[in-house]
Amino acid sequence: MTHRTIHLFRKGLRLHDNPTLLAALEFSSALYPVYVLDLEAKLLGALRWRFILQSLEDLDGRLRALGSRLYVLRGSTLAVLRELVTRWAVTQISYDTEVEPHYTGMDREIRTLAQERGIKTHTCVSHTLYDVRRIIKANGGSPPLTYKKFLHVLSVLGEPEKPVREITAEDFLRCLTPPDPDHERQFGIPSLEDLGLQVPSEVLWPGGETHALKRLQQHLQSQGWVANFSKPRTVPNSLLPSTTGLSPYISLGCLSVRTFYHRLTSIYAQGQVLWREFFYTVASATPNFTRMQGNPICLQIDWKHEPEALEKWRTAQTGFPWIDAIMTQLREEGWIHHLARHAVACFLTRGDLGISWEEGMKVFEEQLLDADYSVNAGNWMWLSASAFFHKYTRIFCPVRFGRRTDPDGQYLRKYLPVLKNFPSQYIYEPWKAPEDIQISGGCVIGTKTHNCPMQYICYIYNNELCVCAGKDYPHPMVCHLEVSQKNLALMRQIHTEQQNTAQLTRDVSDDPMEAGLKRELQEEEELIEGAESNGTFKRLNNGMDHQSRPCS
Repeated sequence: MTHRTIHLFRKGLRLHDNPTLLAALEFSSALYPVYVLDLEAKLLGALRWRFILQSLEDLDGRLRALGSRLYVLRGSTLAVLRELVTRWAVTQISYDTEVEPHYTGMDREIRTLAQERGIKTHTCVSHTLYDVRRIIKANGGSPPLTYKKFLHVLSVLGEPEKPVREITAEDFLRCLTPPDPDHERQFGIPSLEDLGLQVPSEVLWPGGETHALKRLQQHLQSQGWVANFSKPRTVPNSLLPSTTGLSPYISLGCLSVRTFYHRLTSIYAQGQVLWREFFYTVASATPNFTRMQGNPICLQIDWKHEPEALEKWRTAQTGFPWIDAIMTQLREEGWIHHLARHAVACFLTRGDLGISWEEGMKVFEEQLLDADYSVNAGNWMWLSASAFFHKYTRIFCPVRFGRRTDPDGQYLRKYLPVLKNFPSQYIYEPWKAPEDIQISGGCVIGTKTHNCPMQYICYIYNNELCVCAGKDYPHPMVCHLEVSQKNLALMRQIHTEQQNTAQLTRDVSDDPMEAGLKRELQEEEELIEGAESNGTFKRLNNGMDHQSRPCS
């Protein structure tokens, strides 16, 4: 017990199952728990920063209860560590092992600093179930690129390690956190106002380990995980935030994934955690995993660069209420159901707009509370049929799928109040409502006209000039059937031309979360292919062009 240690919190904002912190306490005489707020390192939305700050406040409170404190500083991690190593006469820096490039680059810098100063570093795997290097080694030195092969490797490795013991006050009696009389001023946790951020007052996902463990207990008592994923269809209420939802807490490490895994009673639910592990493993050994170019497992697709269309999707102005309600919920709450993520991702990429999955990934990274480097990128490649998922003929309809899920439009009325008084018959396609219905429903789009000089069907209200955006709500920016048919033809061509790349991640296993979607997607697939084979639309050029007329 001779080291004076800085334990650097990054993710892993918890005291339960924290092997790196536990080892540091056992081999140190003094320990400083440190978190560095680097506002320039990543583009995060205000809701994510609130969740992080709440998690830091909770961690500080739990540390204080054990006789310690959390030191929070602002700046670049390396610059902060350089200053603190000197100030506190530090002999060791401990931190969790990470696979995300942002952190692996930081790790190299920390090791270089340690060599310069003649101090030690100590790391443990804590954010994943396994050390992903073991999985890669067991697979012959390369990552298993299909889920089926991944599961085979895990069957050889056996179950993940059990969580380590709880950290107690006795640990901090043996290894003290030296007090600082000016702690609050120098190392206190800033407020959102200090960071120049504003968020809605309602907190649906309070951050921190305390809330994570409470939700885990509620989750297990109600068997919420099994209930959420065993139903063949999604009901409207399941599209709303759950009081037992855990994904943001696992993403930030407020809840240990090993604790979660070993406390689950459902093998099916454990499988959901293993998909996360699969993406972490592949990401750790795949160059440029978050990009298309230079990514050896990703299909190279000539996506459209359409900033205006991307902004309409991002700001919930597509004219499809189902899509716009989902994007509104994302912006206001920082969470959307996995089926909703599937819908908006398909719409942005291969389904309708033909815009790169990288753009959608960036929006999710900024706004989702549970955004997770490898899972986010992996799911976007999956949903755009760029890798992992190759049943590209399964396309979400931005009208029918939402209507099946929530026929009365409860979800739409909550997140698109402009449509709250619209009759259910028209709420998913408000542009089809007669003008008197639009007026009585309090949302006037207008009546159709084909006289607009633009390439859209536009709308006239009270004989005024065409307003392409609609009066109270925009009309659809595309005709789904037309553009999805064209995009399907392009995706078929790409998969044929790049079949060697596609074959790398082709698997017979489906994502279990899609089990309830197959019927809906199959119907949509048949509709699109039927239109194509029957010549409903003329064959268009191969480019993904979203500037087509909206269907009437």
